Amino acid sequence: MSETPVRVAVIVGSVREGRFGPVVADWVAGVADRYGGFAVDVVDLAEADLPLAMPAFGAEPGAAVVAEIAKVAPRLGAADAFVVVTPEYNHSYPASLKNVIDWHRPEWRAKPVAFVSYGGISGGLRAVEHLRAVFAELHATTIRETVSFHGAHACFGDDGVPIDDAAGVAAKAMLDQLGWWARALAEARAARPYPG
Repeated sequence: MSETPVRVAVIVGSVREGRFGPVVADWVAGVADRYGGFAVDVVDLAEADLPLAMPAFGAEPGAAVVAEIAKVAPRLGAADAFVVVTPEYNHSYPASLKNVIDWHRPEWRAKPVAFVSYGGISGGLRAVEHLRAVFAELHATTIRETVSFHGAHACFGDDGVPIDDAAGVAAKAMLDQLGWWARALAEARAARPYPG
């Protein structure tokens, strides 16, 4: 008897012109697809124009903002799990990623989040460490295993695939944990509402 696939949203966290994020996101989405057990939805934050200013406490966002939220919210809400693909900017993660996190608070609750990071010498790991604290505040569970690319442009061939096979091994270890947590938390949410 086969299990229902885990619906995973792969989030492209950078919106910068000339960004490398789509290359990394396409690769990890392909790994999840081939690995099996996952239904992948790539959510590119460059396709949503969420405003940086949140409405005043208790106020409702305007119609234009609601339309932008609607581009992303149903996809995040439908996901059982997330893979956040993030670069490292100034020892942290991009503002576009913080913005989507803040606009979509309930969509993350009691779901697992994995990270694939890229950057210079640190490979984006400082961005991941900051994101762990943010997702903990949103009652999400972050996955221990990560994939990181140090000097990312040199890590990938022209075909968009990492040169080193170790990246695929690391991705499979991450996906193993993500799938386990996604199923465990989905069962828990189905059995009883999350208190938070």
